[in-house]
Amino acid sequence: MAGLLECHALSKNFDAVAAVVDVNLEVTEGSVHSIIGPNGAGKTTFFNLISGEVPPTAGRVYFKGRDITGLPSHQIPHVGIARCFQRTNIFPKLTVFENVWVAMFSRSNSGALDFIKRVSDFGEIGDKTREIISELGLEEKLTERAETLSHGQQRALEVAIALAGAPTLILLDEPTQGLAPEATQQMTQLIQRLAGRYTILLIEHKMHVVMAISHWISVMHFGQIIAEGGPDEIRQNEAVQKAYLGGRR
Repeated sequence: MAGLLECHALSKNFDAVAAVVDVNLEVTEGSVHSIIGPNGAGKTTFFNLISGEVPPTAGRVYFKGRDITGLPSHQIPHVGIARCFQRTNIFPKLTVFENVWVAMFSRSNSGALDFIKRVSDFGEIGDKTREIISELGLEEKLTERAETLSHGQQRALEVAIALAGAPTLILLDEPTQGLAPEATQQMTQLIQRLAGRYTILLIEHKMHVVMAISHWISVMHFGQIIAEGGPDEIRQNEAVQKAYLGGRR
C-alpha cells in the first residue's frame, strides 16, 4: 500500500552544497512520523521541498498519489498539507478567534462579494472556528489578542490556524522549540490528541518528545537518511548514536 506522502530520490543543492541527498521517505496515513538529526542535517530544507518553499534539484514528491513536485507554496495547503514553521506565524494584533476565522475563511469557497459581509454572517465558519479553538485548549482566550498569549499558547494557536485548512497532513517544524517543560508537555499531549485524525510529520530535537509520540522515526545526517525505525530501534542504532555524538551540531 502506497504511503500518504512519498519522496523519491529527493535532492537539493545550493551551489556546491548538497543540503538534501537522494532521500527516499514514505509517511503512512494516520501516523506520527518524526525527522531527527543534528543541526545542519538538512531537515528544514527537506520540509521546504515538501511544502514548495524551494524547488528540488532532483527527485519527486507524491501526495495521495499525485505528483506535487515543485508545486508553489501557496498551492500546497489546497492539496491538503499544512505547515507550522519554527518561528511562530500568527497575526499578533488579531484575537485568537480572528486568527483562526481568517484562515478558515481564506480556504472556504466564498463568493467575490463576501468580503463586504460581517463575520456574524458566516455562521458555519464561526462555529467551526470555535470548535478548533476549543480542541486546541484555547477557548478561554477566544477574544484575547494573539500577542498577549504565552509562547506555548501562540504555538498552539499556530496549529489551530493550520487545522483551519482541513489538512490531511500537518508538517510541524520543531513545535516545542523555546518552550518551557510544562508547555513542552502540553504540546506533546496536543500532538498525541491530533494523532490518528491527522497524519503528522515533524522535526523535533527533544528526544523524550520524539520517543513519546512517534510511530516511526527517520534520522537525517549530512542530508541523507541514515536510519529508520520505531523508537526502540532508533534508541539502539549505532549509526544514530554516532551521528548525535560525533556529527556536526
